[in-house]
Amino acid sequence: MIPFKEAYDKVLSYSMNLGVEKVNLMNSSGRILAEDIKADRDFPPFNRVTKDGIAISYAALANGVTKFRMEGIASAGMPQQCLKDENACLEVMTGAVLPLKTDTVIMYEHLTIEDEWVVINKAVTQGQNIHYQGSDTSQGTVILKKGHVIGPAEIGVMASVGADKINVQALPRVCTISTGDELVNVNETPEPHQIRKSNSITLQVALSKLGIVASALHLKDDKTTIRKGLENALQENDVLLLSGGVSMGKFDFIPEVMDVLGVEKVFHRVAQRPGKPFWFGFHEDHNTAIFSFPGNPVSTFANYHIYFLPWLKTSWNVPIQNTFVRLVEELQINLPLTRFIQVRTRWKDGALHATPVSENGSGDLTSLVKSDGFICLEPRKAIYKVGELVIFVPTR
Repeated sequence: MIPFKEAYDKVLSYSMNLGVEKVNLMNSSGRILAEDIKADRDFPPFNRVTKDGIAISYAALANGVTKFRMEGIASAGMPQQCLKDENACLEVMTGAVLPLKTDTVIMYEHLTIEDEWVVINKAVTQGQNIHYQGSDTSQGTVILKKGHVIGPAEIGVMASVGADKINVQALPRVCTISTGDELVNVNETPEPHQIRKSNSITLQVALSKLGIVASALHLKDDKTTIRKGLENALQENDVLLLSGGVSMGKFDFIPEVMDVLGVEKVFHRVAQRPGKPFWFGFHEDHNTAIFSFPGNPVSTFANYHIYFLPWLKTSWNVPIQNTFVRLVEELQINLPLTRFIQVRTRWKDGALHATPVSENGSGDLTSLVKSDGFICLEPRKAIYKVGELVIFVPTR
């Protein structure tokens, strides 16, 4: 059994280059940019009018002109207009190109308009109500860096620079694998000695939030069946996520079969709770990472977030940033285990506070819906005090 920190570091050391793929902009939400996105022109690309009203040459106002004759109109989408008489004005709409020979815009609310003549009713500042060319971003500037998670705002930005196809980090091929004769399908009525499958479904849905469509495989507690199933899965996937079959029972065949199949065992058993029997390995020939989680629902769910997600971020070259919360009650843990305790969180006084959720061990699946994540408490003799900052692993 190895310490949690050692296990965590070992898992990250086996991150892999998953490659890059090009996708359509509309299919990129949730993906990770694999290239820098640059502005293809200045933004805004012209001196842009920001208020409905009139555009004038400020020099005319400074020279004593009090009434301005309207020469015409400039609206959004029209080519740039030009003021012919510097003592006149052009009516302008929001989004229009600022007309040539004008440098100031006055909104309608500050004007009196009679027929074609305009009187200004409020003090004017030269250059007001104009969004100047390049004031947001100049051509060639990097506006989104690779490693950025793509959301609706990012898609809008990329659309504005004409990035209709973009390079993103490729998604791994993942297979979720459950083991055990006690498991039946969701639509079946279990016998008293059986339970419905939930771990593999939970993992598949969690992966779908990342855009990963995982395959699923169930293996009975038979050594030959497990060997054949794992042999095929290793050849066809970048990652295997298993639940069950790694504890100390007589039918926990996974570690033995992995050895037969040439999988390097990186470690088995970690000084943590939940998830102590966690087994991690790597098949060099197939370049496949194997996360074999304990079969208890909370153990599987916790270890997916504690180990797999950081591994995936590292493989995508996305920085891992710890989140911290403040404890609302004292906690003491028993050496030498690192504890991952389910908590509810809430914001108070500008900080995130965590309250432990009552649970009945790592088999208590229903406790997961009451929590927002896990706090990580490293083993120590001293009590964790109220208000102390600890690492938080979010699951929502």
